[in-house]
Amino acid sequence: GDVIHRMLTATQYIAPLMANFNPSYSRNSTVQYLDNGTVFVVQWDKVYLQGKEDMGSFTFQAALHSSGRIVFGYKEIPVPVLQISASQHPVKAGLSDAFMVLNPSPDVPESRRRTIYEYHRVELDTSRITSLSAVEFTPLPS
Repeated sequence: GDVIHRMLTATQYIAPLMANFNPSYSRNSTVQYLDNGTVFVVQWDKVYLQGKEDMGSFTFQAALHSSGRIVFGYKEIPVPVLQISASQHPVKAGLSDAFMVLNPSPDVPESRRRTIYEYHRVELDTSRITSLSAVEFTPLPS
């Protein structure tokens, strides 16, 4: 949607691996994308965790196909994902979607209260995310 809110990363995401990554740490770190009209790919290449650069670099990608298929590919995962700290940023992988409703506030005339309804979430078992692995999501016919 066109609404940005502070709960966005908690409720609406396509995340092959969400963590406290710092692409500015190294000149070799990049976040690149490609769209050829049939598939949109985002690749995080040689990115490091903020303050944990000694753990090594991560390389992974998300591919969104026009058919609705989504593929997460993991090339380099230098440490088990369960060892990544979530104290500075959530650590998760999967899909989530939600919608927001603006309701009139009973306390303040002419103001609106935002209510976010999460209606679907698929969480990956992060213990299974390893180097040279992949996950494929295929849409239901409906």
